[in-house]
Amino acid sequence: MRTLVLAAAASAATLAFLHPVAPLAATGPSVALIAPDGLTLPAPKAGRARPLVVVLADSAGAETTDFTIPYGVLKESGVAEVRSVATGAGSIKLRPSLRVLADQTTAQFDRAEPAGADIIIVPAQVKPKSPELAAWLRAQAAKGATIVSICEGARVLANAGLLHDRRATTHWSALKGLTKAYPDTTWVRDRRYVQDGAVISTTGVSASIPASLALVEAIAGRAAAQATADRIGVREWGVEHRTADFQVTGADYRHAVASLAAFWTHEAVEAPITDGADEVALALRADTWSRSYRTKVVTTRVGLAPVRSRHGLTILPDAEPQAGRYVLPVQPGPAAAQIDANLAAMSKRYGPEAARLAKLGLEYDPPKAVAR
Repeated sequence: MRTLVLAAAASAATLAFLHPVAPLAATGPSVALIAPDGLTLPAPKAGRARPLVVVLADSAGAETTDFTIPYGVLKESGVAEVRSVATGAGSIKLRPSLRVLADQTTAQFDRAEPAGADIIIVPAQVKPKSPELAAWLRAQAAKGATIVSICEGARVLANAGLLHDRRATTHWSALKGLTKAYPDTTWVRDRRYVQDGAVISTTGVSASIPASLALVEAIAGRAAAQATADRIGVREWGVEHRTADFQVTGADYRHAVASLAAFWTHEAVEAPITDGADEVALALRADTWSRSYRTKVVTTRVGLAPVRSRHGLTILPDAEPQAGRYVLPVQPGPAAAQIDANLAAMSKRYGPEAARLAKLGLEYDPPKAVAR
């Protein structure tokens, strides 16, 4: 039991504690490159009517929502060509849940698109210091791509040297560690997303939604972004954010340790998937529940055939449906409504403490969903 409790404490430590960090002023020429409100992007490369956007995953794995939300939202908008790309062939285990197949490997992409991508979206990665990721991103940046990190995808960019002498942000729990590890970057609080020249970064997991809409607006204008936001159920996508709202208390830490230690209360829950499934809604349900410290989310389909999501992402089911498992609730209405609905269901099933841990993990500012 002592070993179990120590392991639980180590896992709970990944929540981290928010240590107040005074906002740092940017210095040098980078100041002039920061848009005060929305994002600015260059025109698509020669021969392209729309920008080519890559959502990137290392074969070792990437974060579920960081990867799936930009893919789904940008596809939904219709303003860009969007491809999922991985460093190697085969299935990718997104964390904490979902298995997917990318459209191309980085090598295949390079052969097909020698001019490179217009925009590359970098989720948090299981191996943020992957030399292959770093080399490929540096090569794409040299070809003029705008690089966008989601959440702790900032670790990947920092490791690749793309945040040197720039301003950037990341998940609230990573700010202190990254400030220490990469002091040549000005780490910014209290903004959902930050642009410094050809590099854009965001705060925690749920910031993938507003950041994706901000990209739509930068590409095609306010009306296109508003129409997309209306369809997915989001009211606004501005930069306003309060980092200090996200702090782990002693009670949070104790609850996380106790939940992890009480392994007999853990359960696998099902997220059924079918062709045409809304990948944004699915990712939000799966990611939310996986952060309860009690739940393993299992995607299921009879026969285990691969699923093609609403916008063409290939998702591989984890298992056949199993009688007696709890099935994640699906909230009617737009995709973004899944967060609040599933947090409410989690609170009812596991208690409000579990829902609070999920909010902290997602760095979620409720309410953003619009009931329809």
